[in-house]
Amino acid sequence: MTAPTASQTSNSGLMHHVSRLVGFAMSPQGAQARLGFLGAVLLTIGGLGAGSTRLHDPLLESLHLSWLRFGHGLVLSSVLLWVGVAVMLMAWLWLGRRVIDRTATEYTMVATTGFWLAPLLLSVPLFSRDTYSYLAQGALLRDGLDPYVVGPVDNPNSLLDDVSPIWTTTTAPYGPAFILVAKFVTMLVGNDIVSGTMLLRLCMLPGLVLLIWASPRVARHVGANGAAALWICVLNPLVIIHLMGGVHNEMLMVGLMMAAIALTFAGRPVWGVSLIAVAVAVKATAGLALPFLVWVWMRQLQERRNLRPVRAFAIATAASALIFVAVFTVLSLAAGVGLGWLTALAGSVKIINWLTIPTAASNLINAVGGLLFPVNFYAVLEVARIIGIVVIVVALPLLWWRFRHTDREALTGIALAMVVVVLFVPAALPWYYTWPLAVAAALVQTRPAIAAVAGFSTWIMVMWKPDGAHGMYSWAHVLLTTACAAIAWYSLYRAPEPDAAAADEPEPAAA
Repeated sequence: MTAPTASQTSNSGLMHHVSRLVGFAMSPQGAQARLGFLGAVLLTIGGLGAGSTRLHDPLLESLHLSWLRFGHGLVLSSVLLWVGVAVMLMAWLWLGRRVIDRTATEYTMVATTGFWLAPLLLSVPLFSRDTYSYLAQGALLRDGLDPYVVGPVDNPNSLLDDVSPIWTTTTAPYGPAFILVAKFVTMLVGNDIVSGTMLLRLCMLPGLVLLIWASPRVARHVGANGAAALWICVLNPLVIIHLMGGVHNEMLMVGLMMAAIALTFAGRPVWGVSLIAVAVAVKATAGLALPFLVWVWMRQLQERRNLRPVRAFAIATAASALIFVAVFTVLSLAAGVGLGWLTALAGSVKIINWLTIPTAASNLINAVGGLLFPVNFYAVLEVARIIGIVVIVVALPLLWWRFRHTDREALTGIALAMVVVVLFVPAALPWYYTWPLAVAAALVQTRPAIAAVAGFSTWIMVMWKPDGAHGMYSWAHVLLTTACAAIAWYSLYRAPEPDAAAADEPEPAAA
């Protein structure tokens, strides 16, 4: 008898996974996956007219679908898109009830992610126009310009037509790793926005894969439920619809950061710090995790080598700094750029909305105080933002020192540091909240906490408009959004919890 070849074994394994996936899709356990898939299809179709489409779209015209962007066609597109969002939210909340009663498995979450994501891979950018800025910035590097010195307006081409006016003169606030990705995409597709958007979205997939791999491992490491973590930080509409549908580089950053945390917890701090450096080279926020991972590495050195705390801390700190600098330098040299992107981080001051405490407080002072006495809104905003920066500068070292004793504390410290930054930076956007959600997914798994995550995520999701604008200055939109969030919260806050002796629901067997 001949032994099976490697190719036969590989084919057998592939068929096993396919049959298992088909069995899941046809089973009662796959009901939420099927419902979310329907929502994603409606969202993708509606996005053709109501999403963040190109200003002049010859593709829609060639398909005779340009009518979807105007008049009754736009109304139809908007209805389809919002029905799709509603259906996906319902599927997510329905799955959340299974998270609370512990009948959902990690496999359920991973398979469901595939069903929900597949249609969105073909959609136009949703709820944001950032992808057009990414492509224009990549084209700057491709054409020999420094995206940290000049804005897209200095490189006239067809990509510039779709960049939001507020960002045409702004230099890139992203690290060298992401600028290299954007350059790679524009080198392959030229100035073709449709192909560029599709390819750029595919470039975000490794981040999602890393997040799927890392989040349950981090959860199990701190004694939490892996399926619940996946529900919070992978299937969350802020990730599936905003990060993947909207094509945001946060997807890469968050995936790399969580993989770094998982590897460090698993006793591989060198790899962990290396991935943190790559994550920072995508977006600087990931650097908040590094100081907390130094504590983790220090404890591992104490346990394995019986080192004194001071010596272990010195070694962990020095090694982390050397690895970080080495990796970041290599990526910067590969991109041929310097550190100019750090100064461009201040470009977010152009954004004014209610998603951070300084801007929300300024808006309230302007709205309420303006009824009684003259208010210079921009002067108030400047003072509030300075106070916000002071809060961040004071809070981060305190959190770093307070949450140092265990791995769970380190994870808590990272989550709280990101919450502080998101709440007190000059400006934030909806997808910024995926940073702390990813880290906190292993820490907020009680029924009240899961209900709060559902309500908050729903509020952010519904508040934003498909074209990238928001409805915070419309009382009707705010009230509708708040009502949706309250329903989402209540649906899970009242969800039944499992009996002490209840067993997990079995997964469908592979055919």
